[in-house]
Order: sequence, then C-alpha cells, then structure tokens
Amino acid sequence: MTVSYKKLWKLLIDRDMKKKDLQQAAGLSSTTVAKLSNHEKVSMDVLIKVCETLNVDFGDIMELVPNEKLPLK
Repeated sequence: MTVSYKKLWKLLIDRDMKKKDLQQAAGLSSTTVAKLSNHEKVSMDVLIKVCETLNVDFGDIMELVPNEKLPLK
C-alpha cells in the first residue's frame, strides 16, 4: 500500500488554490509540497497542518492505494 494525495489536489482545484497557496497558508516548505506531489510519506504534523488550513479531515486529502494502482508521473 502507498499513500495517494489525489484528493488533496482535487480539493485545491475545487477551491481555486494552487500548491503555492497551500504552502503559504499552511506554513509548509517547498520540499514538503514536493513530497506530497510525489505521493511520498510526510509526518502527521504536516497532515494536521494541511487539514487545519483547509478545514477538512485526513480522509478528505489522502487515501491508501495498492502500489500498482498509483498513476505514474
């Protein structure tokens, strides 16, 4: 299983936000945003910041998917 943040990116589109907007609003580093973009693991602190910033729950921004189902870049 791996983590997918596709829900997060769809949510940002729905809210007319860019990744840079999220980075600034949540106080994230560009490295952390890059990790999210590449479906890499991030700390719970980061996930909490994102959820608090967007006023959502974990399930609204991420999901676990089998490795073979994650789209390639």
